[in-house]
Amino acid sequence: MEEKELLKLLILGDKHAFNQLLKLYGKKVLNTCYRFLLNEHDAEDISQEVFIEVFQSIQAFRGNSKLSTWIYRIAIAKCLDEIKRKNRKKRITSIGKTFHLDEVVHWIAGGSSPDKSIKEKEKLQEVMQALNALPDNQRIAFTLSKIEGYTNLEISEIMNTTTVAVESLIYRAKKKVSKELELILKNTHE
Repeated sequence: MEEKELLKLLILGDKHAFNQLLKLYGKKVLNTCYRFLLNEHDAEDISQEVFIEVFQSIQAFRGNSKLSTWIYRIAIAKCLDEIKRKNRKKRITSIGKTFHLDEVVHWIAGGSSPDKSIKEKEKLQEVMQALNALPDNQRIAFTLSKIEGYTNLEISEIMNTTTVAVESLIYRAKKKVSKELELILKNTHE
């Protein structure tokens, strides 16, 4: 089913179309929420809220972007609201469930792999603190680019900004996080 046809049916309140929407984007939205919230239960709750809002406000969709872009904007906004509500410092993070610490260091630090003696559980918290220290816009751009694999153009549509701004946000985020990880790795070798 094409997006235009799906959108028409959604606006008419067609339950089959909504189920189709869930099949198309449910897992992707859940994964996106998890990447931001780093907690499976919270990600499930927020992704459900995303689709409730999509269902309730589909008539407000203007069609200025793709339907998926609109859905991801809602997901990111809801994730940021949840982060603020819970106070990021108190959140329980679990990035290790998503990918290994070695992979995190690899893509953030530009290809270098850490010493085998790093204890993942001890260092995971330090890595998460480095990621959580990023300003929201940098964290969004960085997460969408490096974890979710979106192009800068797609990120600019989701964040409603320019591709140049996205490139700058990703560059600054990578630079800041790389410095933090260098310190973490240096402390590991001492």
